Amino acid sequence: MLTDTEVQELRKSSTHTRINIIKMVHSAKSGHPGGSLSGADILNVLFSKCLNIPKEWDKSPDFEIRDRFILSKGHASPLLYSVLAQHGLFPESELMTFRNFGSKLQGHPSKHHLKGVETSTGSLGQGISISCGIALGLKLDRNPANVVVFTGDGELQEGSCWEGFMQASHKNLDNLIVIIDRNRLQIDGNTENVMALDNLYDKLRAFNWNVAEINGHDYDQIYDSFIKAKKSTRPTAIIANTIKGKGVSFMENQAGWHGKAPNDEQLAQALKELEEELK
Repeated sequence: MLTDTEVQELRKSSTHTRINIIKMVHSAKSGHPGGSLSGADILNVLFSKCLNIPKEWDKSPDFEIRDRFILSKGHASPLLYSVLAQHGLFPESELMTFRNFGSKLQGHPSKHHLKGVETSTGSLGQGISISCGIALGLKLDRNPANVVVFTGDGELQEGSCWEGFMQASHKNLDNLIVIIDRNRLQIDGNTENVMALDNLYDKLRAFNWNVAEINGHDYDQIYDSFIKAKKSTRPTAIIANTIKGKGVSFMENQAGWHGKAPNDEQLAQALKELEEELK
């Protein structure tokens, strides 16, 4: 369990992440705020309390045994960039270069541009399979590192994801943890109307995974589920129930904010709401 002080620190850090997300997407006049906002609490817990990722990156003596974090839902790059900057992998002052020509902060994460990015992502459905390969390689090398994948729920409508789930179980990749951002919305609307995923828990169990279902905005539940996952003898999937657009009232549970930038008036309202959380 986290202490009350740790929870308060995480809440402030997550709000700071959400402020950055809104500013970045507004500045670029494009991007994906909804699914970035929904994952802010999860990534702040991971990077603050769970993952072994050196700030010095490849200059660290522990570089080879670092945990590998894969943002499978690469369109949520504002979320990843903000968290990486907050944890010292590059200056926060660079965040407003998001999506600018020549910027390290591409619309989707590129491992060739930015330290902290393990693999280039954005073509949905590939992150789990890529991570299976990385996890298997680590086990063959007797490397103790974990591979953690953050995937969208709409992304699980891709068949390649389920090939990855099957492969991970077959190879007993107990060093693989998949966290599913279960906000139930995608660009075309509700996931259950586009292509139903429920009962997702039972489906993953049928693939012989260790499965947990949590509130993806509850810091204790995020932390505890991850600590238990690291002790599992099977690959683990954490279904994190979240709110798309979390923290900005007019974006919450609205599929229209999947990939749309706020205008000046909407930016001001969003920042006012978020800054109230910091008081």
